[in-house]
Amino acid sequence: MLLKDKIVIVSGIGPGLGVKLAIEAAREGAAGVVCAARTAEKLDDAQRRIEALGVKTRVLKQVCDITDRRSCAALVEATVKTFGRIDALVNSAFFHGDMDYVSTADLDAWMSGPIATNLIGTLKLTQAVIPQMKQQRQGAIVMINTMAVRQVPPLGEAGYAVSKAALANAVKWLAKELGPDGIRVNTVHMGWMWGVPVQSYMEWQARQHNVPVETLIAQVAAQIPLGRIPPDEECARAALFMVSDYASVVTGASLDVNGGHYMP
Repeated sequence: MLLKDKIVIVSGIGPGLGVKLAIEAAREGAAGVVCAARTAEKLDDAQRRIEALGVKTRVLKQVCDITDRRSCAALVEATVKTFGRIDALVNSAFFHGDMDYVSTADLDAWMSGPIATNLIGTLKLTQAVIPQMKQQRQGAIVMINTMAVRQVPPLGEAGYAVSKAALANAVKWLAKELGPDGIRVNTVHMGWMWGVPVQSYMEWQARQHNVPVETLIAQVAAQIPLGRIPPDEECARAALFMVSDYASVVTGASLDVNGGHYMP
């Protein structure tokens, strides 16, 4: 089991990758999974789905807004009080923002939206766990990033991509700063992932263009060497590998999780 006996915090629990990260962490033997989201309903759903696995993993639910330092501190405090330590942080919380372009974007909206959440909020939560991990002399952090940082997509999502690109760069600094304390920091760049968000997007696009959903799926899959859109849970496992002991000497690295859609 990748995460046997580990205590794992997952931010951004939602209907897509977030909840799958929590579920797969439990499936991979985590002793405790701390589920964090802005709304309690998403946390209740995550707990039910983990309990349905029949595993021994304990679930801690915590409402958390990562853009609020006090909320991040409360999450860390609750985790340490319940489990005594933090082995891994999976930064999955994000705000997509408008489908925009650099040349015409509302830059003020970037500051209050994707940059405030994806960059600053993620770093606030990361900073909150660092003291505990330093005390332990070990810990692993992984940032969920996007393929849009690696290549410019056909659709405009400039604000989202820019915020995530800055986060990817911050990973390298964190890895160098925290390595002497036994703390590893990595990033995974996700491509297309089949789950509720992408399914909803495909259905919307199908209505807009009056074509079957299957046609759109086939068009995307044709660009992926593996020939399919990977499901959320497969992508989640790749991210969890980066906080597992199997990646014990991996830090400051970027892993592309996209079926080969983008190859640097």
